[in-house]
Amino acid sequence: MGKTEAGLLWIGDNKGFFTLPLKTAINAMYKRIIEKIVSDDYENKVGLLHSDIKREYLSKKEEIDFDEYYNKTKQLSLPLTVCTMDQIFDFVYRYRGFEPKLATLAYSKVVIDEVQMYTPDLLAYLVVGLSYIDKIGGKFAILTATLPQIFVELLEKENVKFLKPEPFTNTRIRHSVKVKHEKLNSEFVKEVYNDNKVLVICNTVKEAQRIYRELSKDEEIVQNINLFHSGFIKKDRKRKEDEILEFGNKEKGCKGIWITTQVVEASLDIDFDILVTELSDLNGLFQRFGRCYRDRDWDKEGYNCYVFDGGDFKCSGVGNVIDEYIFKLSKEALDNVKGAITENEKINLIDSIYTMEKLKDTEYHDKLIDAIQYLKLIDPYEMSKKEVMERFRNIESKTIIPKTIYEDNKVRIDGYIKILKQEYDKDATLEERKRMKEAKLEARISLDDFTLSIPLYRAEKHLLEKKDISKYEFIEIFECDYNDKVGIIYKSKDYVEKETRSCEGRIF
Repeated sequence: MGKTEAGLLWIGDNKGFFTLPLKTAINAMYKRIIEKIVSDDYENKVGLLHSDIKREYLSKKEEIDFDEYYNKTKQLSLPLTVCTMDQIFDFVYRYRGFEPKLATLAYSKVVIDEVQMYTPDLLAYLVVGLSYIDKIGGKFAILTATLPQIFVELLEKENVKFLKPEPFTNTRIRHSVKVKHEKLNSEFVKEVYNDNKVLVICNTVKEAQRIYRELSKDEEIVQNINLFHSGFIKKDRKRKEDEILEFGNKEKGCKGIWITTQVVEASLDIDFDILVTELSDLNGLFQRFGRCYRDRDWDKEGYNCYVFDGGDFKCSGVGNVIDEYIFKLSKEALDNVKGAITENEKINLIDSIYTMEKLKDTEYHDKLIDAIQYLKLIDPYEMSKKEVMERFRNIESKTIIPKTIYEDNKVRIDGYIKILKQEYDKDATLEERKRMKEAKLEARISLDDFTLSIPLYRAEKHLLEKKDISKYEFIEIFECDYNDKVGIIYKSKDYVEKETRSCEGRIF
């Protein structure tokens, strides 16, 4: 039994919310639930809630009443909702009108999956939010293979009542580890390929693109190489999500190499034979291990997980998206790791690092504590819900259309914008207004297919023009190259690696 099934069994016949950090993982879980667990009458039982649900629901418009299903989901009226954290935990800001949501959670069960993937400020929202839920009688369960001790200590400090996990005694061995004291390189990936299913995980988009380009020079394997990260337009990203899920199905006898970033860390049901990864932090590393030998025992000689710790150099993203001190502690913790490692040993390593005492002098700790204090000090009803959503997501990115994509699809894109700018005829019948509403919705989603999110600091430098969508909305064209194999290709020479977490770690 997996975590998903365990979480659903715990929710039982109660109203439930199942939260995950990444839309990729949420979409995959929603699909799995409605296809394999609650396939009958799912539109009255299970909802999907994140910032892009219209796209998912519109794809099912032939089998559901779109408006009814969408409204039920937004009103939190379905028995089970699979969602991002911001969709239910925004009440921590006590915005004007937050009470109905908190009242709903008072008689609900909330499952929080992959808690280790949240940034310090989002972890603070969880701590404060769970303290509210606990006080009003709601129930919660945290599902994770690696629960950071600092999170447990903070819940205790807030007097949240919960059952601690039982001592973990599983001696099952799924992974055999080899730590490489050098930077990740494409030649090593080719060495271990040998017609296996190989997953390469990099800390940043830039590093993933570099490894992909180097491997693609080998004509013998170029057809078996794929790249997946946050720098693809939505249409291509959705296709790649489907492809990696299909490829990573343990029943499929495929061979090939997928080069990715942290977009595959959380709850994706994929299983590879070999993992080659950069070291990020120990928590994230063990999540990456979970994409290799997902439900298989390792009973061979050698290794199936190779960790590159950078040697005398830093791994990509360290100091920007990865806390430098936590990286240093993680690197030291791996010094004595070689060969087979049990699940219990992984837990012990996590517990040796993620404590208040160990992290008290880190930026991670300071951000976490400051965010908790801020939430306690703000005045109730000070903000509107819209203001809260912008702050909650801590939006550090901008949605754009790459210049090359706009030029190649100008007629279609301008056509969608024209539909969106049309005004409703005051004399139109109800049926005509309904048809126009559907046309606008389809045009918006089709336009959205050509967009992606980039960091604000990059967007401010190379925007070309704004395309008005309505009186209050616009989309911006960005100066860059793009192709569906590599993704966005920045033209400027000041490409630094601080962007990955800001665009991937906050995908609400």
